[in-house]
Amino acid sequence: MPYETVIGLEVHVELKTEAKVFCSCSTAFGAAPNSQVCPVCLGLPGVLPVLNEKALDYALVAGLALGGQIAEYSKFDRKNYFYPDLPKAYQISQYDLPLVVGGQVEIDSGGQKKRIGIIRIHLEEDTGKLVHAGDLAESASSVVDFNRCGVPLLEIVSQPDIRSPEEAKAYLTELRTIIAYTGISDVKMEEGSLRCDANVSLRPEGASEFGTRTEIKNLNSFRAVQKALEYEVERQCEVLESGGRVVLETRHWDEAKGVTVPLRSKEEADEYRYFPEPDLPAVVMEPERVERLRRSLPEPPAARRDRYVVELGLTPYAAEVLTAERPLADFFERAAARYGEAAGQAGAAGRGDASTVVANWILGDLLRIINAAGLDFDHIPVTPANLAGMLQLIDAGTISGKIAKSVFEEMCATGKDPAAIVKEKGLVQISDEAELARTIASVLDANPQPVADYLGGKETAAGFLVGQVMKATRGRANPAAVNRLLREELERRR
Repeated sequence: MPYETVIGLEVHVELKTEAKVFCSCSTAFGAAPNSQVCPVCLGLPGVLPVLNEKALDYALVAGLALGGQIAEYSKFDRKNYFYPDLPKAYQISQYDLPLVVGGQVEIDSGGQKKRIGIIRIHLEEDTGKLVHAGDLAESASSVVDFNRCGVPLLEIVSQPDIRSPEEAKAYLTELRTIIAYTGISDVKMEEGSLRCDANVSLRPEGASEFGTRTEIKNLNSFRAVQKALEYEVERQCEVLESGGRVVLETRHWDEAKGVTVPLRSKEEADEYRYFPEPDLPAVVMEPERVERLRRSLPEPPAARRDRYVVELGLTPYAAEVLTAERPLADFFERAAARYGEAAGQAGAAGRGDASTVVANWILGDLLRIINAAGLDFDHIPVTPANLAGMLQLIDAGTISGKIAKSVFEEMCATGKDPAAIVKEKGLVQISDEAELARTIASVLDANPQPVADYLGGKETAAGFLVGQVMKATRGRANPAAVNRLLREELERRR
């Protein structure tokens, strides 16, 4: 029979605080193993945790950005279980009174807008990290690094509203973008600051009750989320169609083999023996604090995308790419504002036209350079002012669009001002018609056959001759002037 896929995601976001959530140890990534630990995060006897207020603020910011309801009263709980990366044998988390309830993420599903609900957002401490000797399923030994113990962690639990692996990837992508915009996390999956567990089940189409679910661990990329879910949906379908039963369990995604494998039976809440954390006071939320954080929120990425399309006239694709990373969107807006102001004063492009010109340069040349160099968007290799300045040089006829590409490359490589590069390299565009006429005459005299071809009706020969003029001037000739003057000279030679 046909089945409906039901997916819910549990996303863990490490918060970008300088200190851990209950102690003052550093949270810096990449330190030597077990070098950022203390008696508190190691759970030694006689120590007491103290809540990091910045971590609390960041958790509330996430809740507000996702449209959740901030709890007036919340508390921490002990989640008890034994695992080598958990030195206290319990994790300080939240159970029945989380900081945030509700919220949503809007995604594009088959060209239609769809809202994925959020059940809860709570704050907890991260665990350590096990490093296995080989693949987890076949590893003979493991070592543990406790540096990550106590790093502030948000758990964002979605409603089971996701109906396909593609929707799961879209949800995770949009959620990452929203969180990144707030600045509370760098959400780098490759560094473990954004992690995802997926719960998936199948049920007959039209049924209201959920099927038996499995939880998939070790999803460390957007591609892994989609591929693991695709495999697991297919596996569960085969089990059901063969008359078998899906087992409630946690499974491990083996990236190399492209399969999920059993890891352990799935724990339920009562197995963790939750009870209130006795060493931390309850959290009572002041309305003034919540409103202060609400006012600090940036424009949401979805609203920014809509504004780029409606107000600036960009295509939906351009708006989506430009807003995917906040530093890139900020760069675009500063460059477009700078260029639009200068162009307006010169009587050239309007605001919308200026935005389109800047967007085209970013989507083409800038992203190509960034990707080739492996840079992140916090380190864009050119300033908005220099990009705007280069576009002004094009508008003024100082350089051609072709020359601008080499100038832009040099700007990104050296950080130099575009006008300085043009002057140093002698790249000023040749627009003097007398000088161009002499060059054109010389090129025509040196290429009698293409001239004859053109005069005989072969229009493409003109393109070859234009290319020879550009070559003779090292690309500095004004292309529009060359095209006009060359055709005028050819007509005179008929």
